[in-house]
Amino acid sequence: MRRSSAITLGFSSLLLVVGLAACQRGAPADDWFPLEAGHRWTYRVTTLRDDDTSERESLTLRTLDTEPLAGEAAWRRCSDSGVDYWLRADASGIYRVASKSDLDAEPQPDKPPRFVLKAPYSVGTQWQSSTAAYLLMRRNQFPPEIRHTHPDVTMRYTIAAVDESVDTPAGRFEHCLRVLGSASVHVYADPATGWRDMPLATTEWYCPGVGLVRLERSEPAKSAFLIGGTRTLELESWE
Repeated sequence: MRRSSAITLGFSSLLLVVGLAACQRGAPADDWFPLEAGHRWTYRVTTLRDDDTSERESLTLRTLDTEPLAGEAAWRRCSDSGVDYWLRADASGIYRVASKSDLDAEPQPDKPPRFVLKAPYSVGTQWQSSTAAYLLMRRNQFPPEIRHTHPDVTMRYTIAAVDESVDTPAGRFEHCLRVLGSASVHVYADPATGWRDMPLATTEWYCPGVGLVRLERSEPAKSAFLIGGTRTLELESWE
């Protein structure tokens, strides 16, 4: 069975969505994303659910060299959850152009491309990208995962800070970007309240010379029919 941390996808893609990015040498974001071929990140992934269950896993990401994609080079990034991503960078920012899971014969294009970080890299810069509810589940329905019935939710991102310190198992990092993401998914919560907009929130920290060092995802349920929770990615090692 594939790990639940395959959401990385989805985070900025659960990434992963989020925080899934790579860039060309010399690109404006190169200091925030030194993701040319040969880099490797290992994250501690902790999931806490409303039903008092928890999970702890490890997720490793690697950057490979560029590959031709639709006639243009794109950086390839792999995760040990079985998902690969192709990304590009230009003056507009860092964006994902395709992804591929174990079930796909070929890379699946993102239409339109999905921003991971949008320039300028300063407080107030905003963009939006698609996400899904990676933690919200129905208690007594099949399939339980909300993401199967609501696979494409718009999340709005804002660069909230550009000079923060972050502590992780890999050490303390300075002068980091903090990015906030917010969205909601409209689901049937319970007979008392009916249909409700359930909040999805993400906070991501990107640090110079390293990239993504921490990600926090919150999907509270507050419903007898649903289970929500939180998921945290913390950098354990990188090279």
